[in-house]
Amino acid sequence: MTISTRTRLLHPTLLALAVCTWQMAYANPALEEVIVTSSRIAMPLRQVGTSVSVIKQEQINQLGFTSLYDVLRTQPGVSVTNTGGVGSAAALRIRGEEGYRTLVLLDGIDISDTSGPQVSPRFEQILSSSVQRVEILRGPQGLMYGADAGGVVNISTIAPTEGLGGEVSAEGGRYGAEQFAGNVGGGNQTVDFNLSGADFQTDGFNARTTDTVQQDDDGYENSTLNARLGYNASDKLRLSLVGRDVDGKNHFDDCYTADTFDPTDRCHDEYEQQSWRVAADYTSDRFSHQLAYNGNDTHREFYSEGLSSFQTKGALERTSYLGSFAASEQTRLVYGVDLETASMDDGSVDENRDQNGYYLEYQGGFGDRLFVTVGTRLDDNDDFGKHSSYRVSGAYLIPVADGEMKLKSAYGTGFRAPSLYEIAYNKGSFAYPPAAGTTLKEEESKGYDVGVSWLASSGIYLEAVYFNQTIEDEIYFDLNAYSGYLQRSGDTDSTGVELAADWPLTDTLSLNANYTFNDTETSTGDSRPYRPEQLANLGVNWQALGGKLMLGTAWRLSQDAEDIDGTQLDDYQVLELNASYLLTPALQLFGRLENALDEDYQEVPTYNTSGAAGYAGVRYSF
Repeated sequence: MTISTRTRLLHPTLLALAVCTWQMAYANPALEEVIVTSSRIAMPLRQVGTSVSVIKQEQINQLGFTSLYDVLRTQPGVSVTNTGGVGSAAALRIRGEEGYRTLVLLDGIDISDTSGPQVSPRFEQILSSSVQRVEILRGPQGLMYGADAGGVVNISTIAPTEGLGGEVSAEGGRYGAEQFAGNVGGGNQTVDFNLSGADFQTDGFNARTTDTVQQDDDGYENSTLNARLGYNASDKLRLSLVGRDVDGKNHFDDCYTADTFDPTDRCHDEYEQQSWRVAADYTSDRFSHQLAYNGNDTHREFYSEGLSSFQTKGALERTSYLGSFAASEQTRLVYGVDLETASMDDGSVDENRDQNGYYLEYQGGFGDRLFVTVGTRLDDNDDFGKHSSYRVSGAYLIPVADGEMKLKSAYGTGFRAPSLYEIAYNKGSFAYPPAAGTTLKEEESKGYDVGVSWLASSGIYLEAVYFNQTIEDEIYFDLNAYSGYLQRSGDTDSTGVELAADWPLTDTLSLNANYTFNDTETSTGDSRPYRPEQLANLGVNWQALGGKLMLGTAWRLSQDAEDIDGTQLDDYQVLELNASYLLTPALQLFGRLENALDEDYQEVPTYNTSGAAGYAGVRYSF
């Protein structure tokens, strides 16, 4: 049986499984997972009308992936394309939108890199080590942040706890990969802290199929440090400080020499980002206030045959105020201000721009069944003036058997101003018609989703969501004539369905599954490249020996993606295996086998991916 045949048999099976779980789900009252990302303040999941996925530290550790994007791609609506292995440029797309349309916050810091062609996160530089929780808000519902159509990825590192404790770990495996990581933290009722870090390196593999002469391994190194400090000045006032430093070095193929401009495959880039956040939180009976300042400095430099060929710097600073007023137990107003400055300097372009945002959201509950939010935001951009956006969401709960069924819906809008680089490129010497004569204007986005979910105290969670979203006047680079940045007239669409199921079959055996159908089109009717029309994930986890032994599988399917020229890309499926064993309550052995079936596939044409690769390590907690 061929791979293509197997995939077409497997994903209908997954759909049938999701349907069966709907029929078998009868449990006790729903658990109330607390969600922060939807409205920037804590809300029980049962009251949230937007689509949010949550990944906890236990799942991150069990999967074991080095890069956080490999963990995120197990979630509904999320796809990733990587160009040559760990550390190589990666694009994470939510519901088919470009990666730069997704806002990423890490411990409250906007870690977007402003030095590139678009203001975007560098997912390839984020290790999974020390990440405690991730919330993914899918779609153009990020009103409170001024986020674009992709949504928001909110990452939290390990939080300080009382007392003193931590852990250290070491692992290694194929391609000369090794990682040393650890964290230590503690505190009392007045002061708390956590310090975490990781050092990772790998020899990698040949990044591109086009490198047929040198055929060298293209490796990657990453050192990350993260620090959190908190001070409770009183029972109402808390001060906090976060600092983060990332250094990455990645080898790749296909660049040009700095002196003769000849093609070469001896290329590497160096990435540095320092980011920080200081905040003061004050809470009274009905009011809460948060004043924060966060920012980052990014420096990237590219080398060919050991000589520097290009470098660029970026900076992002944001001062923000977030407030809330509880008018009653079921009525709350959330409001705030974001004052942001972004800049970039690549030697030929040295620009900066301010954008100020003001937002207000009403949150209301009617009885214990209906919950709604209505919000608006005004953004004032230096170059593109004022723009209003809004969001409406609702959740309605229905008791069913011993649990709750939730009907939910959300509609939101947003906008993205052309980046400093996009504007400068079209005005610079490298552009020529038609791009040289194009004056870019802002993109606008809108979208809605409707869904139904089931939550049960037994741990069962089931969800089905239909979504539709559009980008008006999408900006894109001219890949036909390479003249610069052009703008489509009309709407670029993304429409689809997301199904998800988490099902504890027994006390020791659990299953999680999701399936995404995503149909994407440009305003001219062409499919958007590298977006799989069908994505599926299936995970099974089993505990034995009183919980000391844990075994897991993670299977991923990708189908019906196209290249830039419309050529159909290969379908593929990847199987990952993972295991861990507690030798003592403090000492754990763990391992994983990535691409266990040694699938030969490409996420982007001419870029290689990892073959079957085993990794093992040890973790000690204290």
